Amino acid sequence: MDSKIKKYLGIDWGQVRIGLAIADDETNIALPFRTVSSLAAVLEVVKEEEISAIVIGQPRKMSGAPADNPDWLRFSQQLQNILSIPVYFLDERLSSLAADALGGNAGEKADRDSLAAAIILQSYLDQV
Repeated sequence: MDSKIKKYLGIDWGQVRIGLAIADDETNIALPFRTVSSLAAVLEVVKEEEISAIVIGQPRKMSGAPADNPDWLRFSQQLQNILSIPVYFLDERLSSLAADALGGNAGEKADRDSLAAAIILQSYLDQV
């Protein structure tokens, strides 16, 4: 049995910034990590941090229906096609508002995006 710690990467995707958070299965606590601006930068983090699984926030309308966002869809499909690790999707509605409420400053988008990624990742960890 492999005793290696499983590391998760949480992603709050945006057209300008991609917020990232990291957690492991030992602590099960998601922490804001950094903000990047491209798929290539996300792939670099996956490699450098030896990520075992990804949790990406999925845009949804307030009704719960999937949002029509072709750029997000393209990003998430490329991520799945390139990587050989599991990619999980989690409803991201209100994650940015929650980040603001937890201390993320709307004027400091980078902090807000990585905090939103931590909220998405923590929500996943709390469910598994």
